[in-house]
Amino acid sequence: MEQDLTPKQMPLVVVAVALMRGAHVLMQRRAFTAVHGGLWEFPGGKLEPGETPEAAAVRELQEELGIDLAPTALSPVGFASGHTAAFSGHGDRPARTLVILLYLCREWEGEPVAREAAEIDWYAPEGVSDLAMPPLDYPLARALLHHLAQESARGGNIGVDHGAIPS
Repeated sequence: MEQDLTPKQMPLVVVAVALMRGAHVLMQRRAFTAVHGGLWEFPGGKLEPGETPEAAAVRELQEELGIDLAPTALSPVGFASGHTAAFSGHGDRPARTLVILLYLCREWEGEPVAREAAEIDWYAPEGVSDLAMPPLDYPLARALLHHLAQESARGGNIGVDHGAIPS
């Protein structure tokens, strides 16, 4: 017997973007008042109703980092799935299925700025898994390393240089 899911039972779909500048990836630290506050993550956010993942990535990076990118600048890398944390108290929220889609982007306009996050910084992809992150960002970091290794083995370029890496 087929049963319709309520919006709160539907999986929550989130996009994340590995923004690459040369051989470094941008990570953002979540605001300390947010869920998983103070942890590092790939920038991105939730899809809005009727929105494609690519459109959500473009919108979220504009909102969070103040940069502009074309949907065609996004390459799919991988995904991770699990469950959100359940919260009680103000705004009770049960756990729900969470799917995070990771994209790679090397071309954008503007300089990334932490508009919503506590901070942003550039890391070597190999060091991302050493950061304190929400649980589903670890498999995304592994997927990124695998993708970059395959790209390198095919002789792909390691990226467009958008300037010096901030120190």
